[in-house]
Amino acid sequence: MKKACSATDPLWYKDAIIYELHVRAFADSNGDGIGDFQGLISKLDYLQDLGVTCLWLLPFFPSPLRDDGYDISDYCAVNPSYGTIDDFKQFLDAAHQRNMQVMIELVINHSSDQHPWFQRARLAPPGSPERNMYVWSDTDKLYEGVRIIFTDTEKSNWTWDPVANQYYWHRFFSHQPDLNFDNPAVMEEVLNAMRFWMDMGVDGLRLDAIPYLVERDGTSCENVPETHVLIKHIRSVMDAEYENRLILAEANMWPADVRPYFGDGDECQMAFHFPLMPRIYMALRQEDRLPITDIMAQTPDIPPTCQWGIFLRNHDELTLEMVTDDERDYMNLAYAADTRMRINVGIRRRLAPLMDNNRRRIELLNSLLLSMPGTPIMYYGDEIGMGDNIYLGDRNGVRTPMQWNSDRNAGFSRADPARLYFPVVMDPTYGYQSINVEAQQSDASSLLQWTRNMLALRKLFQVFGRGTLEFLAPDNRKILAYIRDYQSEDGTHSETVLCAANLSRFAQPVSLDLAKFAGRQPVEMLGYVPFPAVTDQPYPLTLAPYSFLWLELQPIVSNVVEPTEQQMEVPEP
Repeated sequence: MKKACSATDPLWYKDAIIYELHVRAFADSNGDGIGDFQGLISKLDYLQDLGVTCLWLLPFFPSPLRDDGYDISDYCAVNPSYGTIDDFKQFLDAAHQRNMQVMIELVINHSSDQHPWFQRARLAPPGSPERNMYVWSDTDKLYEGVRIIFTDTEKSNWTWDPVANQYYWHRFFSHQPDLNFDNPAVMEEVLNAMRFWMDMGVDGLRLDAIPYLVERDGTSCENVPETHVLIKHIRSVMDAEYENRLILAEANMWPADVRPYFGDGDECQMAFHFPLMPRIYMALRQEDRLPITDIMAQTPDIPPTCQWGIFLRNHDELTLEMVTDDERDYMNLAYAADTRMRINVGIRRRLAPLMDNNRRRIELLNSLLLSMPGTPIMYYGDEIGMGDNIYLGDRNGVRTPMQWNSDRNAGFSRADPARLYFPVVMDPTYGYQSINVEAQQSDASSLLQWTRNMLALRKLFQVFGRGTLEFLAPDNRKILAYIRDYQSEDGTHSETVLCAANLSRFAQPVSLDLAKFAGRQPVEMLGYVPFPAVTDQPYPLTLAPYSFLWLELQPIVSNVVEPTEQQMEVPEP
């Protein structure tokens, strides 16, 4: 039986605040050292209280776990370490009861080499339906010149299989063979998996690595036209059979190359804005707004029903694919001086360590995340300033257990510490004794409380998720200032917000050209403090180091009746 999703607004994702988490990293209910769905259920009140509205779960399917679950061996089941299908259904219902949507992964570019499809393909004769579930060749010279993504570990996109006596194609690790979308049976299996989860009421799907779905000789095997035919088909089936569901595209490309994945509003409703993220860090380190304004100027308009997904950090490395070689060298020097912090073409660190645990800088970046156009995506633990462990292999340094309290195993698990899937962070600065939820919940000035207040504020204003963006161009390039403006379709509701951010470690003055808002009353949104009215003269502001202002530009109400002296007298107790 199909269950409805929890959202009633078809554009719910435009106002969402997405929280990305790994089930195994969040909370362990049975003491085996691995987080599970029952543990996650026990923490849903915390997430609701934090103010997030959509949970994005990293892969929780059966898997050999050689790539943190992105190597899937069964698309329609739950990894027994995390619980059962019934546990997942219970979690889904509990999230929906708290008005939180749930988005899961649909990893359709590749499977694990342990998937029964691949095991059958190896044994089947060439040209058979079973063999054709994957991409095979007698030579490793086909598709020559296609770039290798994981340059640290893979020397070729082809791997010889001695059982099949052929090479198989993989854009990622050699244990993740690519599925063959020239075979209609593959699409049928993808749709079956989509229906399996959406019938339960799942609200959204993140489509992993979709630029690489189709291979064509003589091309880069990325973004080929046939890819869009496939995505349109997935979307059309989803729209025909389900209501108010979401597809989020993972396409680590330049904005102009990502634009086709929205189609005419008939492909993916959302896509990540990958190039913006490293440029936010670059602008902060250079104390210059240019990297941000430049990449946003290169960002094309998208259909009105579509939305960018923006983020500061996630479960992967801070990718530097979408920067120049010089910019990459600069970023590595600035943020990953120790070579152990680097992997592939990126930096494997969390937000707080990247900011040297500087609270002002962490808050400044979060203010940009919450006020730039798009839907903000937060990574678990960043709301308390969790650290990382660069001594863990691959990208696992940013995937350590959530730090709930200063008890054993950070309150994540009752297991023997040696049994934990990864050790908890224990260094003096970021260790769980000093950085944990319990301590910050009882501290009114903690990063957790600040984050909770900011999320609550953002949710009061639709302008952040749906409004237009206009950059201002003050002479002081250390100030990033922009206007967000939203007018409802029926014309009954309008919101205009001025955001100003000081990217410098020193206080900065700025004069803003707000002449077209002359007569408006800026009101600081966190404290509801009125600022001097805007005139046709440049509007002066002074910003403290690494600080920001959100000012709602309100029409001045001229017919306010001042209270009389008699009314103002306070009666005697």
